[in-house]
Amino acid sequence: MTEPAGGSHWFEPIAEHLGSAYLRYSFTKGTVREIDAIITMLGLEAGMRVLDVGCGPGRHSHELARRGISAHGVDISARFIDIATAGAPPLATFGRMDARHMPFDAEFDAVVCLCQGAFGLMTAGGEDVAVLAGIARALKPGGRLALSAFSAYFSVRYHGDAVFDADTGVSHEVTEIRDENGSARTVDLWTGCYTPRELRLLAAATGLQVEAIHSVDPGAYVAAPASLESSEYLLIASRPPFHR
Repeated sequence: MTEPAGGSHWFEPIAEHLGSAYLRYSFTKGTVREIDAIITMLGLEAGMRVLDVGCGPGRHSHELARRGISAHGVDISARFIDIATAGAPPLATFGRMDARHMPFDAEFDAVVCLCQGAFGLMTAGGEDVAVLAGIARALKPGGRLALSAFSAYFSVRYHGDAVFDADTGVSHEVTEIRDENGSARTVDLWTGCYTPRELRLLAAATGLQVEAIHSVDPGAYVAAPASLESSEYLLIASRPPFHR
């Protein structure tokens, strides 16, 4: 496979080491419930086409495909794309791609970007805007987006093992990860964290119309008002009919 446009990303060697062991983490166990909620919130139906940005090993794309929805997952990790492709349902396809440089133009009925997929791992200035702008372009006019983002409030209040940079809004954690065979590696994790106000401003800057921002946790996507207690916010937005 060729190198993604825009170069590598700090998460690639982490994904390479984790491989399918990524799916052992508890936050990956709520896929069916998450897709149940996303289908309702976005009004998805069989026959629609959805882009899964930062798809990882493909769990959300697989579940969408099982519901009769065509899903195309993109991720910067070649290892994750290989895992996602192996045994994928017929309606799920995958390709290695840097979310900062997506070429899609009005091709999808909806986009999902969940569980710190791509957007949440962008820590340099302007990278999150680049991802969101690419998502806006990928949507058909009237198409809708579901994007989860880690809560800055939650990070400050509860992540005692991480260091939150108040200037950049990025949380930094040093942790141990293990591959499928139990081999351990100590790695640095950086997560971009957001407030609802920031998500609204980013959406407006990229031509997206915000419909709702819900307080959610992995496996528990519900239509709940924004609060300080949930680990993530779920942005529901749409591309206006004539936005380019």
